[in-house]
Amino acid sequence: MNRAQLLKKLLPGFIPLFVFIAADEIWGTKIGLFVAIGVGIAEMAWIAIKEKRFEKFVLFDTLLLVILGGVSILLDNDIFFKLKPGLIELILVAILAISSFSSINIIGLMGQRYLKDAQFNYTQLAQMRQSMKALFYIFSAHTVLVFYSAFFMSKEAWAFISGVLFYIIFGVYFLFEMYRQKQKQKNTTNEEWVPLVDESGKVLGRAPRSQVHNGSKLLHPVVHLHVLNKNKSILIQKRPMNKQIQPGKWDTAVGGHISDGETLEQALKKEAFEEIGLKDFSAKLQKVYKWESEVEAELVYMFTTYDFKNYGVQSDEVEELRFWTKNQVEKNLGKDVFTPNFEHEFLLLKKLQLL
Repeated sequence: MNRAQLLKKLLPGFIPLFVFIAADEIWGTKIGLFVAIGVGIAEMAWIAIKEKRFEKFVLFDTLLLVILGGVSILLDNDIFFKLKPGLIELILVAILAISSFSSINIIGLMGQRYLKDAQFNYTQLAQMRQSMKALFYIFSAHTVLVFYSAFFMSKEAWAFISGVLFYIIFGVYFLFEMYRQKQKQKNTTNEEWVPLVDESGKVLGRAPRSQVHNGSKLLHPVVHLHVLNKNKSILIQKRPMNKQIQPGKWDTAVGGHISDGETLEQALKKEAFEEIGLKDFSAKLQKVYKWESEVEAELVYMFTTYDFKNYGVQSDEVEELRFWTKNQVEKNLGKDVFTPNFEHEFLLLKKLQLL
């Protein structure tokens, strides 16, 4: 469910309100109220017949219109009507806040209920959460404007802010989103794609490589290979200064992403050859763990090998390679010489009594 689909689910509930605003200007409050209620009932009937479902949000909007309209007419005060769109949006803001910033995705559950055949994978759920955050901020700003206009601005200004401005804001927003999506598609056409997984390694979806490195924390699998010798020294590579992450630091001998459709063994052999020229080697899986940094979340498959014949720098992704003794590494721990991930794995290797 993208931003357009999400908004499409929310907009029908506002139709009775917009009808009332227009009818109130033409025929007055009482007639406008009856017209809006009629439209709300007709809308619910249309959705029930066409989509075979009951639209609770339209019912809620219509009932709130009746309650606030009745109070307004009895007290001869239109402030209740003016507050109505703000009150509805306040509820939406609360729903979006819970769905965006907590583990309870109310909008996602609504979408699965209304679109029974729809299945949301890991990537779509992450994109939905980003969309809901954007809508949360937009609804919040518009709600503040509605409340302000209800108390401090003219009826005409309130009608514009509650109705027309709502569509203008979202029109601009969706034009921007359409442009952004087109640019994103252009940029990812020739980009490497990686699988998205859960912490057990089950594949849930896929995403372009740039998307998993942009702070989205989409969990993706990687392989790490530690090259050891009989003296329990460890081969470490130095990262070049042009690296986006941890430039200039010493790191695991081999590390790389598992590409979409690639097996664990294929990825390990590919990365070992591309980075340090290793081939025809045997390796043992020692540990699988989740590693999270400021920009990404990885499911790391950590291997070790004692085969290092004909190793050497193979690409510009590696600046230098050399064996370090256990004591040499320990003397430099915590001094910003190594990547945090390597230091973590060095301690794991010690626990496994491999160093």
